[in-house]
This record gives sequence, C-alpha cells and structure tokens, in this order.
Amino acid sequence: MGQNDSDRRERVLIVGGGFGGLYAARRLSRDDRVDLTLVDRRNFHLFQPLLYQVATGALSPGEIAQPLRSIFRKRPNTTVLLGEAVALDPVRREVGMSDGGPISYDTLIVATGVRHSYFGHDEWAPDAPGLKSIDDATEIRRRILIAFEAAEREADPVRRAEWMTFVVVGGGPTGAELAGALGEIARDTLKRDFRSIDPTHAQIVLVEAMDRILPPYPKGRSASARRQLEHLGVTVRTGTKVVGIDDRSVRLDVDGVEERLPARTVLWAAGVQASSFARVVADATGAGTDRAGRIVVGPDLSIPGHPEIFVVGDVAGQAWRKDRPVPGVAQGAIQGGTYVATTIGRRLAGEPTPPFRYSNRGEVAIIGRLSGVTDIPWLGPFGRQGGFIAWLLWLGIHLTYLIGFANRIVVVTRWAWSFVTHGRGSRLITGQPLLPPIEEPEPPATHGGAAPPATEGRPEPSAKEAGPEPPATEAGTKARAMAPTLAPDPPA
Repeated sequence: MGQNDSDRRERVLIVGGGFGGLYAARRLSRDDRVDLTLVDRRNFHLFQPLLYQVATGALSPGEIAQPLRSIFRKRPNTTVLLGEAVALDPVRREVGMSDGGPISYDTLIVATGVRHSYFGHDEWAPDAPGLKSIDDATEIRRRILIAFEAAEREADPVRRAEWMTFVVVGGGPTGAELAGALGEIARDTLKRDFRSIDPTHAQIVLVEAMDRILPPYPKGRSASARRQLEHLGVTVRTGTKVVGIDDRSVRLDVDGVEERLPARTVLWAAGVQASSFARVVADATGAGTDRAGRIVVGPDLSIPGHPEIFVVGDVAGQAWRKDRPVPGVAQGAIQGGTYVATTIGRRLAGEPTPPFRYSNRGEVAIIGRLSGVTDIPWLGPFGRQGGFIAWLLWLGIHLTYLIGFANRIVVVTRWAWSFVTHGRGSRLITGQPLLPPIEEPEPPATHGGAAPPATEGRPEPSAKEAGPEPPATEAGTKARAMAPTLAPDPPA
C-alpha cells in the first residue's frame, strides 16, 4: 500500500467499469481518504445479464446501460476517464494508456472482464458472433432480423430453409436464454408479420458439447430447462461438438460422426477468455494464469508478491470448490469488488483484512415467457423452481441490480407492454450490411393466391414482342419464365 499522511490521499486506479469495478468504485468514492480514478474503454456501465434482450429486440441498448460519469457526478474524489489500458509498470506503479499518457497509482484494481473464446478457431468469429458488448448485441439483432427478411425474399426453398435455421453454440445460461428468446420471436412475436414465410417453421438448434445444458445447475434444473426450451420449439443437441463454421453451415461431431447442418445464422455462447490487459498484467507481475487466461490471485484477491494490485470479477482466477473458480457471473464480480474496496479501507485504517469468501446466492436463467429455472441453495426447496415462479424471481433479481432508477422504470414498462402485446419494440436493423444477400428473389406474395395483377388480362405476346429465346441455362430458364411479364403491351 502506498505511503499515507494527512496531506496525501491514497491514489486508487480501477481499470474496468463492469460489475466488479463499478461496485468497488461506488464504495471507494465515499471514502475521503482516497483519490479514485476509474478508466474504461466505454463511457458506460453495461448490465450484461440483460444483453441478450437487446440482441433479441426486447430492450434498447440505453435501457441497460448507464453513463459512468453520471453515476459518479456527485463524488468529487472520483475521476472518470475514457481510455484503454495497454501497459503496466509495477515498479513505477504506472498504467500505460493507449493515448500515451501514463496514470500513476498506489493501489490498482484490475476488473477488465473477459471476451469470447473460440477454442483456437478465431476464424469462426466473423460467422458466429458472441455476446459481450452492446456492439455484439446490435450485430446479433441485425443478423436475426435480416435472416427472416431474407427468407421472405428468397424463392429457393433450400436457401430459404438455410435462412430460417438458427444455431446457438453453448448451452450455458446465455445460450439457453438466447435460444429461448429466438423460439419466442419465431413462434410468437413474428408469426403474423410475413406473407411468403411462416416464422413458426424456423428451426432453432442449441448445441452443447456436454451431456446436458446449464452444466453448473443441478441435473433436475437442467432437465427442466431442456423441457421448457423444447416446448418453445428449440432442438437441444447435447453431447455434440462444433468442429467447423462457415457462412452457410455448421459442422458437428456426434460420437465421432461428422454432420453438416445448413444455417445462415450462428450465435456463439460457448467459451470465454480473459481480456488482453490481463495478459499484460500477468507478464508484468509474473502472476500465474489458468487455461482461460484468468489471473491467479491470493486469498485477498491480490496478486502474490504485489499486494497493491487486486484482480476482481471474471478476470480473477479465485479458487472456490475443488479447483472450480468463483463463477463468472455478476454476483461474483459484485462481491469481489465490494470486498476489495473494504480491504483497501481496512488497510488505510491499519486494520486486519480477512480473506475473500464467495457466497453463492444462487443462479437464475429465464427460458422464455413465464418460464425459467432457478438454483438458489439458501432458499432450500423453494430455491429450485421452474416455470412461472422462476420467471418472477428472475424479474425481481435483475431489477434490483439494474443501475439507474430511470432505467428500472423504463425496463418495467417495456416488459409490461411486451407481456400484454407479445411484441418486441426494438426490432431495428442497424449496422452494415442493411440488406440481405438474395440469390433468387421472389415476387411479393399476393392475397388469396391470385396471379400478379400486372399479367391479368394481358394477351400472349408474339415471338417478336417476347424477344429472342434465352440460352438453355438456369438464368435462361428464369428469363423465359419472366419474358411474358416483362414484354411491352401491344399497341392499341
């Protein structure tokens, strides 16, 4: 810990404004002994547990995010900076920023979170986006909505089926919630919105390499989640590994037999790895890391040999049960951030600091409308719920932790409206490309199956009017079919 006296405050630098960094900052911002600096690449705190609802059009990005400056505007000892940490000098106690300006500290808290891991196949990333940021969510939303639009326009039934097949890779909470939301979109939200396709015929496949989905949950809760997903029309494939992904299909390995599943929309929810700054910290301090790149920390969440550097949240490799680390969920980051802030205060006061102990307050996953599963050990039998009660618990827990009073009001209003109308109000296609690549466009559907009005009552054109015979190719076949329609009207 840095040197303290009556004229100098402890300089605490927090890198990362997720749950761990935010909860540490909120407590330290009330401590007059501290000069606090919070750095993040984004200017907002993101409530990640609801990110999938942005990806599926239920909520807008601004409803699950809060500007960091607005959170700390009444804390004069707190400075919020927009920037990216790229280097660390533990001897000089400086963090190098991407803009070239170092930031000095007495105590450093690393809370940079995790990113997607494709298990050595980063080439899959362009065809299978993950869900960790608002940019990811809006890109996934674009791909989902574009797929239905493309299916409406595509005439070839094989290509149409490809557009209407959605594969979610990873059967953890994010994958299960994404698959359930897709089932609701296809079978409820969009079922009356199209004319050439029936969205309820969409095929949604959830792929998990292990023998059951939601592996951290008890087996009974996993089985309940599977039943609820299948009720929404989701095909759950466990014991299935992904061995290849391209822009038109997923290759699966089932008991050593490879299978190709045609699909134009693949969503990744299978693995994570620590942020790039975690590797910078590990290299600079000589800290150990686990297979996911998380920094191995001591009982007080500091790096061994560097008591002035703490690591919290998903990026910390803190043992919990039989070599299992603290789960990478919001409650783990919140508890870690709160503990580190308290520990800093105790050190400044010269008080002893107890080791960090993670308290498992339970896990909740929503599967769809009025359905979900819970595993809350401290509630006993009541904590193992499914269906409507689990859904209500999920609502209450997420509203409690959502940052910003206005956000809570807006989200409750949006959820209530969606519940009544079965709609999703944020179905906006943004980003690029805005238009799907259609190979064989189909004319707009007509009511009652009648022929297009442009050809009704029109006499058959002569050979001269119809133009020369196209060559015997696929394109020529289409041209022959269209020639009568495109021929000019005969003179009156």
